[in-house]
Formats: sequence, C-alpha cells, structure tokens
Amino acid sequence: MGLRFPNIRLSSFAAGLIALTALAGCGSDKELAYKEQSVYEIYSQAVAYVEDDRYTDAAKYFDEVERQHPYSVWATTAKLMSAYSFYHANQYDEAVTRLDRFISVHPGNRDIAYAYYLKALCFYEQIADVRRDQEETRKALEALQDVVTRFPTTPYGRDARLKLDLTRDHLAGKEMDIGRFYLSRRHYLAAVNRFKTVIDVYGNTSHVPEALHRLNEAYTALGLYDQAQKAAAVLGYNYTASDWYKDSYGLAGSAQKRVAKIEPISAITPVPPESSPKSAGTGDNPSADKEKLAAPPSPTDTITPPSPVPAEGSASAKKPWYKFW
Repeated sequence: MGLRFPNIRLSSFAAGLIALTALAGCGSDKELAYKEQSVYEIYSQAVAYVEDDRYTDAAKYFDEVERQHPYSVWATTAKLMSAYSFYHANQYDEAVTRLDRFISVHPGNRDIAYAYYLKALCFYEQIADVRRDQEETRKALEALQDVVTRFPTTPYGRDARLKLDLTRDHLAGKEMDIGRFYLSRRHYLAAVNRFKTVIDVYGNTSHVPEALHRLNEAYTALGLYDQAQKAAAVLGYNYTASDWYKDSYGLAGSAQKRVAKIEPISAITPVPPESSPKSAGTGDNPSADKEKLAAPPSPTDTITPPSPVPAEGSASAKKPWYKFW
C-alpha cells in the first residue's frame, strides 16, 4: 500500500474537475510547453495522472501549477505534490530538490512534518547492500533523526524511529563486513577498530555479539589475551545464550592452554569469516551445528565466565519490517 496524501483531498477535488479540458499530451522535457490554462484545469489533470499511477506526468503538471499560478492557494500544495509524484516515480533526487525548496520557503506549513518525512524516505529507499557504499544510508540516518527530533509525537516521528533502528543496524553491518575482511587478511588492528566502532557507536544493534566475538579472535591472534578475555567476558555477561559466546568461550580457553605451554603467538590462528564455526549461524551444516551446540563448553579447559545476567534490552533480533500505511 502506498503513502497517503498529506491532508490533501485530491479525489474529492478531482471528481468535479476531471471532465474539464486539460493540457494535451506530455513531452519528454521536464517542463511542459507553455499553454495558458486555469489552475483548476492544470491541477485536475495532475490529480488524474496520480490516480492512474503516471507519476512523472503528474509531477510535470504540478510544477506547471506553480509556474502559471504562483500566487494561488494551490501553488503551495502543488510543490509538495510534485515531490510526492517524483518520489513514487523513483526519481529521488528530483523529489529531494523540491522538498528542500518547500521546507525552506514554507517552514510553517501544516504539512511540513510530512515534507521532512518524505525527504527521509527518499534516502531510506536508496539504502544499498552492505557491500556497497553507504552514503545514502548515512543521509537516511540524518534525515530520519531530524524527523524524530522535530516531530516526535506525530505519526511520522513514530514511524521514523522504527526506520532509524533499521538504518543503524545496516550501518553496523557495513562496519562488520569491513572488519571481517580485515580479519581474514590478518590486518588485526584495522579489524579491531571496526569491531570497536560497532560496539561503541551501534551498541543496540544485532551485530554487537558477533563484534565482541571477532574482537576476541583479533586480540587472541595479536597475543593480547587479557583484552581477548575481557571481550569474551562482556559477551558472556550480556549475551549468555548467544552462539557467538559459545565460540568465544572455547577460543579463550584454547588461548589459555597455549599460553601455559608457552606456544609462540604465530601458532594462534583466528577463525576467518570464510571458515567460521558452524555455530556462528552460517546454517551450512545443521547436523554438525546441532551436535556442537548440544554440549556446552567444558569449564575444565576454558576460562570461568561471569555470572550470566543479561543486560536489559540485550535481545538483538532484528525488528520486523514495518509499514506505517
């Protein structure tokens, strides 16, 4: 289901006006050839195109309302509806341009909250896979936060909060992807910096348990066993039931054994992402997964974990997709 119109009764307005003579045809240019018409004729044709899902054509006619009748009461509404039409046509840059102009010229308009929200959606719907550049994701985060800050009690603010959580989770996923790459290439310090960013900046996302486990791996590879134990302890304290904790628990114990035998640091090899334990959630070998997780780590050959008291709100399952309309 698409977005609803922001306090604009288009259908009722259009019902008595669609029969009027409209501008004929639509060229490929962004701006229509000038042909003087009344505001009612132009606006009603734009509405007709919206109802027929011809959003690019609708945007041209909404722009034409402002061009021919800039001082009419419908010109302000037409600016917002032009952005709305470009948004639905997936022409996000055009939509954002018009929304920025609407926001700067009409900051006190009754639909200003919707304008900010629609701008955030333009960035939000361009969020790409974590393996690609996340510039649009960062813009979405900033725009959604703007909506939450300015209009916290509106329906737009409440929906923006949910989308904000998903956006932050996505940015954390990008940091994890880069960190795993560095870890697999044995660039341990670079990997540590990425995983610490996930923990410090995106601490309420679903990626924190894995980030703590990967820190354990990286520190172990560097021979920094105290830091590795601390990462495992934090993971165990907050995410006792996590599969990542079971892996870190065993890894820390193995590191202690190697230290006791005075093994060289080079003998300690972290588990790279490509061959990570099946309990890490890859799902490639369910039977081995089940067998591994059936028996908890033995306390005789691992470190003693802290008391399993999860921190409040530690559940990391990603929230389901939410649609406001």
